[in-house]
Amino acid sequence: MTSPSSPDDGATGPGTPTGPRTPSGPEPQPTEPAAAPHGAPDSPRPPRWLPRALAMGVVAVFVGIFAWNALGALNGLFVNLLIAFFIALVLEPGTVWLVRRGWRRGLAAAATLLGSLVVVIVLIVLFGNLFVQQLVALAQSVPRLYASVQVFLVERFDVVVPDTQNLLRQALEEFGDDVASGALLVGTTLVGGLLATLTILLVSYYLLAAGPRFRASVCGWLTPARQQEVLHLWEVTQAKVSDYIGSRVVLAAVSTVVTFAFLAILGTPYSVPLAVFVGVVSQFVPTIGAYLGGALPTMVALTAQGWPQAVAVLAFVIAYQQFENLYLAPKVSARALEMNAAVSLLVVLAFGAVFGVLGAFLALPVAATIQATATTYFRRHELVESHMFRDPEAEV
Repeated sequence: MTSPSSPDDGATGPGTPTGPRTPSGPEPQPTEPAAAPHGAPDSPRPPRWLPRALAMGVVAVFVGIFAWNALGALNGLFVNLLIAFFIALVLEPGTVWLVRRGWRRGLAAAATLLGSLVVVIVLIVLFGNLFVQQLVALAQSVPRLYASVQVFLVERFDVVVPDTQNLLRQALEEFGDDVASGALLVGTTLVGGLLATLTILLVSYYLLAAGPRFRASVCGWLTPARQQEVLHLWEVTQAKVSDYIGSRVVLAAVSTVVTFAFLAILGTPYSVPLAVFVGVVSQFVPTIGAYLGGALPTMVALTAQGWPQAVAVLAFVIAYQQFENLYLAPKVSARALEMNAAVSLLVVLAFGAVFGVLGAFLALPVAATIQATATTYFRRHELVESHMFRDPEAEV
């Protein structure tokens, strides 16, 4: 006899689902995703290299600030070294000339450098007494010249300018308390100028005395092909700089002599210092030197002699500058620079704006050197036949 079936014994009934049964047990719990590695894009933590990079960035900023301040403090030294280098380039041909005649390199360098100083001292001794006397007289006549200009402005233009006494009183009121500091500044400037001069002379002598050894030490770090290029550029730079400085000295001497002769014939006072001022300023102050050089003798002639003499001096200055620019300067310096006049003017203005007075003075030899460098590394091609390369023939 069988007992009725129950749901627990596996029997099937009208509402019982058919099919295999799954074992009973605890339901699986949802698992959390694995944590992202340290430094991964989805990680909330910064990468491990970030603190080190920040530290290196801070150190780089401080090193850059220190280097910038150091370069600013050494600016004067760099300028002195640059001047010494150019002096050595200028005096190198004379040193080589003595070496070829049997002189030792160090002795030839000393003779060239000291000989240049002796020439300068002799010129100062020959013309220094007259120059100083006329310069002192010119300084003493400044109040009288100022009074003449004051009267001229009042009579012709009804313009009143302060008296010399008022100017002196105002200057004493503004700067009287700084007399001691001004005297100290003047003394410091004189000492600094003396040290700078000694530095320039010593460095110039060492560069001249080293000569080939210095070039060999520089080229020793380069490959043979680079050595040939560096030596070629060195030779070109030396030729350009020496020719440029020599041409400036020649033009300044000619300008000084011609201006002195004209002022002496005209009877203008203080002709010696005025002629030296015109010669030096017109040649060694770029772009505006000719105008600055001619302004002072014109003003002196106006106040000391009158309108006719002032107009004559102004006309002479303009005429001589035209003669120098069109005829004399091209014959003296064109072979040294070999550069278009418009390009020379733009180069002087650009270097002067970036590097100041020294950059403007050295702009032309540096630009000529860059031009020679470009001709070394860049090959020029033959020109095609075109009427644009020549002027048209004159129609008869």
